[in-house]
Amino acid sequence: MTAEPVVETRAGRVRGEQVDGVTRFLAVPYAAAPVGALRFAVPAPVEAWDGVRDATRPGPTAPQMPSQPIPGLDVSRLAGEGWQRGEDYLLVNVWSPDPGSSGLPVMVFFHGGGYSLGTGYVPVCDGASFARNGVVMVSINYRLGAEGFLCLKGGATNVGLRDQIAALEWVRDNIAAFGGDPDNVTLFGESAGGASISLLLASPRATGLFHRGIVSSGHPEMVRPPAQAQTLADALAAALGAAATAEAFRGRSVEDLIAVQGAGYGVDLRDEQGVEPFGGILPYTPVTGDDVLPEPPTVAIRNGAGAEVPLIVGTNREEFNQTTVPNGAIDMMDDDQALAALSAIRPHADEILELYGWGRPGTTGGEALTRAQTDLTFRLPAHRLAAAHQGRTHVYEFGWRSPAFDGKLGACHSLILPFMFNTLSVDSGPDRMAGPNPPQELAERVHRAWVDFAVTGDPGWPEYGPDRELLWLDDPSDVRHDDVPQELAERFDLTRG
Repeated sequence: MTAEPVVETRAGRVRGEQVDGVTRFLAVPYAAAPVGALRFAVPAPVEAWDGVRDATRPGPTAPQMPSQPIPGLDVSRLAGEGWQRGEDYLLVNVWSPDPGSSGLPVMVFFHGGGYSLGTGYVPVCDGASFARNGVVMVSINYRLGAEGFLCLKGGATNVGLRDQIAALEWVRDNIAAFGGDPDNVTLFGESAGGASISLLLASPRATGLFHRGIVSSGHPEMVRPPAQAQTLADALAAALGAAATAEAFRGRSVEDLIAVQGAGYGVDLRDEQGVEPFGGILPYTPVTGDDVLPEPPTVAIRNGAGAEVPLIVGTNREEFNQTTVPNGAIDMMDDDQALAALSAIRPHADEILELYGWGRPGTTGGEALTRAQTDLTFRLPAHRLAAAHQGRTHVYEFGWRSPAFDGKLGACHSLILPFMFNTLSVDSGPDRMAGPNPPQELAERVHRAWVDFAVTGDPGWPEYGPDRELLWLDDPSDVRHDDVPQELAERFDLTRG
């Protein structure tokens, strides 16, 4: 390959570049710019171009509100620099060992960010290490927040998920030109990205577009029924001063919509059982009842949807620490405040909190709430996915603890990302989530397992079966038995379906 390799896609030629032995193509469009009549609509095919399109620079990102900084931590290399403006942001990025090769395994990464933030191209999620291990890696952008997950009369539903499906169709149709095998595609994602994979597992629209999946810190219960979606749409329409229709919202600028999007965070979105399954922090989410998710995804998976797709499912041991440690809430919140916070999103709050030491000497209300929220929002639903999936399933738990905040940050949400991408070198230091001296050997262990799963279907530890064995990822790692609190699982399993 030359220093400026050119690849022919179905829409036209793109020019990438070689960086440290890996061939990289950035900001290649997989769908038309979602502007004008294409806002709140299904993704449209990208228009073909003449000549050679430059694919050596990052492109724009999906419109999004400014992210709230995490006090004491620099997460820019993990979460990106926020909204990078430009209309043509439905893009893929591709890292290849050699576009002149053929039949290489493919991995497609879906970024997280609560369905409201993020981008497919950030330093921590660079695909070079996957390419060096013989994988063609793809990352994508998809529509976020109200632009991607608001249900408006006259508009499409689950627009962000439809974007993801369109990106996978682009992979099917084009990845061979980059050396990849369209019949060996593994999806992996974290947080909302992981949840998206579990939803596509249940979606008839995504059948056949991927062959393995790695679901990290997400699960198929991260959806809303139509009634709650309508409540959110009405609230945002009121804040915007417009009717809750796609036509009315298209008449307002993206900037106008971003300016009022925060109004969605104060809306009561509990379902008929009194449960707000997103911990009260994520209003813009996928919805059931359309052609993408015709039934609750957990029900579909339990009934055999996606059984042909081997899975890895896992969470971090202390997911919710990211929410309550940096702002000090874990130490400052008293018992009454913890009870009020959990009662706002779930029934039986006092009984649940008691299982985590609430009201006992030596445990703050914030500590009890944080532990409960980790299990309710992440660990328990993930393990329910593993039990529901009718195909081969492997489970992990990431237990290595960040030294940040005097060690209190622990094995928090998102901490696994530089380990799975083997990018600790670009995001370690005293003000970084992984701290100054994270274990490189663990990063190589996690990354190798992801690659092996994509190549062979075997990540290197036993399947999750009746004995509930999982891989504990720490320094060192070992196989353990699942210790999800069964009393909580049995007494307060309020999943839809």
